[in-house]
Amino acid sequence: MAKVLEAKLKIESWDEQPYLELAEGTKLSRADVALSGPQDGLASGTFQALMCYRADGTSSYVTLMTVTGTLDGRAGSFVLQGHGSYDGTAARGESHVVTGSGTGELAGLTGTAESVSTHADYPFMPLTLRYQIG
Repeated sequence: MAKVLEAKLKIESWDEQPYLELAEGTKLSRADVALSGPQDGLASGTFQALMCYRADGTSSYVTLMTVTGTLDGRAGSFVLQGHGSYDGTAARGESHVVTGSGTGELAGLTGTAESVSTHADYPFMPLTLRYQIG
């Protein structure tokens, strides 16, 4: 049975650089983001996002996030691979634990994560992790 962890990770830095401007206001961008959390649970993370911004201000993105922390008293790290969108009000993302990415006592970790955030959440990113430790 999967366990659930609700976390609020603090966005410590967000370095975003456009790398391609397309017609009619569409652009492609890359962001490098550093996160921190409470010492019990998800303690820190970094992610890279590739984003496609549309002229209307909405966007779609893909991410790879490395997370370090302690789940059920077990320490280690793992990688989340995800995708999401921003509709002008809320960013919604879904991801899964990359098979074989768990390290330390989190080796064998499987699971999924969801994040829904608005500007009101800033500087925090809510994250719900559903996981099992193999």
